[in-house]
Amino acid sequence: MTPAALFESNLRDLPLVHRGKVRDNYAIGDDRLLIVATDRLSAFDVVLPDPIPGKGRMLTAISNFWFARTRHIVNNHLTGEPVSKFVSDAAERAMLDGRAVIAWKLRPLPVEAVVRGYLIGSGWKDYQATGAVCGVALPAGLPLAGRLPGPIFTPATKAAAGEHDENISFERMRAAVGTAAAERVRSLALALYAHAAEYALTRGIIIADTKFEFGLDAGGEVVLMDEALTPDSSRFWPADRYRPGASPPSFDKQYVRDYLETLDWDKRAPGPRLPAEVIERTADRYREAERRLTG
Repeated sequence: MTPAALFESNLRDLPLVHRGKVRDNYAIGDDRLLIVATDRLSAFDVVLPDPIPGKGRMLTAISNFWFARTRHIVNNHLTGEPVSKFVSDAAERAMLDGRAVIAWKLRPLPVEAVVRGYLIGSGWKDYQATGAVCGVALPAGLPLAGRLPGPIFTPATKAAAGEHDENISFERMRAAVGTAAAERVRSLALALYAHAAEYALTRGIIIADTKFEFGLDAGGEVVLMDEALTPDSSRFWPADRYRPGASPPSFDKQYVRDYLETLDWDKRAPGPRLPAEVIERTADRYREAERRLTG
């Protein structure tokens, strides 16, 4: 039986400090957080009213897989402590099973660290208009979904709920977070993408692009946080169905975006309801991504 979807968590004994597009964060003392991945789905930076059953557990499993696999590149926010250490209620523990982690409290950097390996989405639109992606000049004549000569780093702002992320230049990012942090984040994001893209290809998945979030720990070190290389933060394509010049099918929420593009909706809250078929097929895509990547 498929477990009921979790749209929103409410824990009795821990204070809620932030409810994001997908995750609910609870304070554990002054230095840690309990982070719950709900089944909420956001598209075009709007949280949709219909959750995707099981999505939060799949996101958590995929993120934890990548956090473990990339420790040699960068430290991540996980403490390794079990949720049961901080949640005593049996019903709450059951609700959180597989979808919650204990993380160090960091000072989040106010940027999305986006890495693109292929020309798609807003990058394709930018390239058609300017011959560049977020100010990064590219060779002429690249096709839709074409592989870039090399991965490029294209940061974006982190929008508040209901607002849209904005692509920014590296210079603007440097002004926002400082030169040392900006250069460290760029270096780490490119290294993470290269490592993940190489592995994913052995599992039949092309990672077309992805975004990371980083924070600073008490010592000022840059640490990977939030989630990593999931269908929510990445564009996953089946390698055997990839053809330059056409938009490939995907293992991510692009299926929902494509459906929403057929509607008369201005991409502002409130979001439209999703048909049962779209919910089911989206869940199938997340499930397939988890199966392929984590084995």
